[in-house]
Amino acid sequence: MTSNATPGSVPRWRSCLYECSVLHERRIPQRHRFQYRIFMMLLDLDELPLLERSLRTFGHQVAGFRLYQFRDADHLQYPPPARGASTIPLRLALCAWLADRGIAISADARIRLLTLPRVLGYVFNPVSFYFIHDATGQPITAVVEVQNTFGELKPYVVPIDADGSGRFRCVVPKEFYVSPFSGLDLRFDFRLQDPGEHLAIGVNDLDGSGATHLISTLTGTRRPLTDRDLLALTAKHPLVTLRVITLIHWHALRLWLKRLPWHRKTDHPEQQRNVLRPHASLASTTPPIS
Repeated sequence: MTSNATPGSVPRWRSCLYECSVLHERRIPQRHRFQYRIFMMLLDLDELPLLERSLRTFGHQVAGFRLYQFRDADHLQYPPPARGASTIPLRLALCAWLADRGIAISADARIRLLTLPRVLGYVFNPVSFYFIHDATGQPITAVVEVQNTFGELKPYVVPIDADGSGRFRCVVPKEFYVSPFSGLDLRFDFRLQDPGEHLAIGVNDLDGSGATHLISTLTGTRRPLTDRDLLALTAKHPLVTLRVITLIHWHALRLWLKRLPWHRKTDHPEQQRNVLRPHASLASTTPPIS
């Protein structure tokens, strides 16, 4: 694929930026609400080589310095590689994982990933979103990739909602340790709108009765992916990945001071299923990846 950009013009590739607002509102057992602003990248996986050639501030798998970098190894690696093995190209890893779940992705399918890049070499992504369409633009499925501060990762398939809205929607068992203030017996309620000029994503935590424990929303406005726009957003939201991890720990401290019930990661390893990059506490107890 080649870029249609000319000097001073806006590139016409599918990858872009979103300036975002993130909202978390905990309702059970106590109310706790906070909101902050960040920016994220929507990357078409087939355009990564083009983006690296066209942008001075962004690199893919580069060894030299770039302000922002994207590395396949920061995301899904499947089948789980042996220690020291080469990185699996992300597209291949995702297609292999989906194939094991009965979802075949053709070579000409379009895969876009909404995520945070590395900033000055550091990255932490609480959640990333894959949107997969066929060559004609028809949606196939979405995948939500959740990570925790223990370095673990778990993907979830989110199919097209049967109501004809074009939204990706499902409720699935969580079975993954994300927060010490959320039980492992909760369920994720994923509500994803296909990214366009605006971004609208919701991820809620539900209990068995359907009561909502935690509401999380991600909304945003599209911007072109250019060096100029990247630098402008950097000035508004500097060190965005460091800001995310700092806010996670700051609000965890506030919840601890409110004396919310605390769940240790080692309490119920049998409820943490199909975890990739498992922590040492799960090494002998995590069921095999299925």
